[in-house]
Amino acid sequence: MSKINGSEVAAVLAPQGRDAELAITLLSQVDVVGVISGDLPSLCEAISAGVGLAIVAEEALISADPRQLIALLASQPPWSDLPIILLTRRGGGAERNPAAARAAELLGNVTFLERPFHPTTFASLVRSAVRARRKQYEARARMAELSELTATLENRIEERTQELVTEVAAREAAQAQLLQSQKVESLGHLTGGVAHDFNNLLMAVMGNLDLLRKRHKSDERSVRLLDAALEGAKRGTILTQRMLAFARQQELQTVAVDLGDMLNGMRTLIDRAIPSEIGVKFDVQPGLPRVQADLNQLELAVLNLCINARDAMPEGGNITISARPGTSEAASSPFVKLSVADTGVGMDEDTLKKAIDPFFSTKPTGKGTGLGLSSVHGLATQLGGKFDLQSQAGKGTIATLWLPKAKDAELSAVADGVVDKAAVGLNRPATILVVDDDALIAMSTVDMLEDLGHAVIEAHSGRQALEIIETGRSLDLLMTDHAMPGMTGLQLAEIVRRKRPTLPILLATGYAEVPEGTSIRLPRLSKPYQQAQLNEQITRLLAKTD
Repeated sequence: MSKINGSEVAAVLAPQGRDAELAITLLSQVDVVGVISGDLPSLCEAISAGVGLAIVAEEALISADPRQLIALLASQPPWSDLPIILLTRRGGGAERNPAAARAAELLGNVTFLERPFHPTTFASLVRSAVRARRKQYEARARMAELSELTATLENRIEERTQELVTEVAAREAAQAQLLQSQKVESLGHLTGGVAHDFNNLLMAVMGNLDLLRKRHKSDERSVRLLDAALEGAKRGTILTQRMLAFARQQELQTVAVDLGDMLNGMRTLIDRAIPSEIGVKFDVQPGLPRVQADLNQLELAVLNLCINARDAMPEGGNITISARPGTSEAASSPFVKLSVADTGVGMDEDTLKKAIDPFFSTKPTGKGTGLGLSSVHGLATQLGGKFDLQSQAGKGTIATLWLPKAKDAELSAVADGVVDKAAVGLNRPATILVVDDDALIAMSTVDMLEDLGHAVIEAHSGRQALEIIETGRSLDLLMTDHAMPGMTGLQLAEIVRRKRPTLPILLATGYAEVPEGTSIRLPRLSKPYQQAQLNEQITRLLAKTD
């Protein structure tokens, strides 16, 4: 018998008289397909093939061995309880017929219908059985889906979130998956917020340390201590960058990057990070298109991958850094694949699944933050590409960044030499309006600017800055934070542009908080910044107005 699958199919076993033909006719009137079974084995075959209900005359059970049918019904999966309509003779209901009662006990989901019966009664019973069977099929589909989701979720979170796995096993997998996705999203927001606040703290620390170092440069001991403090602050900056990369909220300064030039410039740095017992090979295809990326962040990502590869080869091995053109199945735009491959210990399947999860690390306690690969993944996603990790235990690992081809505007910028390095070398006193709601950061920025010889006017809100501008006071540049209560830096800039179209504006921000699709584009300075970076940006902007 061919496979049947559907609740609107009924198997009919009524070998005597015209009961079977009558049942088929009545079934067609309620849009149910009837399949006649000649004996009990053929009925069992129909049930195995998948039917919505069975209609059985009681004499068919009396005249044959029902053990096959009983065993088949007993072996139904948990979601299934096949409805059976048992056609009895007049007065043959379960309450007056011990044999019928016994049949109900053995067969399970049985409804009795005494013959002769009214067509309306028959139709009502069939519809009820079909509805019940349809719900069972729906339950089966939901259980299969939930089972698949549960397996996927358990593989991802395993030992690190055992308490959540236990909870997932006790409730519907769909609810648990939603809970987990919300948890990861919340973690991203929390991480981004913490990193943003930490950046602000580092801004004040690094700015003041920078100024102190200049004022005590003749004291070798003080310089040594201040350099150590600055180095610690810079390490904190790297950590916040990883946190922001994981949260996909880091401030990116994307340009058209030549991967060949970038990797060639990194050779010395990589050689210093990799011991001599590990060979390093560069395999870059000539003529690659430039990619749209933040050069500094991309270099950090490559260095991070190289260090991971080094740590995976304690006995030595080889690292291959390659760049090749590639296409992504998820997008029609051209990509370039930047890969770091090693011949190290590799990862088993379970470890590989968790490798890019935040705070997961195979390194000993205190040797890693668990944000390395997740930050690379976050960077790739934020750039509009993707990150792929392939590994087998004992056979090494290949980490691949898919980077989008540079936009035409960025290529033109490279060709035209937008950055005027000669202009950056100039320096003239200027009157600068500094706007920041954080008094600590504002003080640090003002001190750095005044140390550079500029006259500084300080404002602690967008409205206060507008009041100063309304006075008509002469200004050479406006420098504003973005994330401020009441009025953001971007909103302030839009108003100032209407009032003073030629006034240069520099936007300082701790992470990628500026909304996309805005009508105004501003040069941006990422926090935390040092005096040299601040001076370079301001000098460049002032040079354009001279």
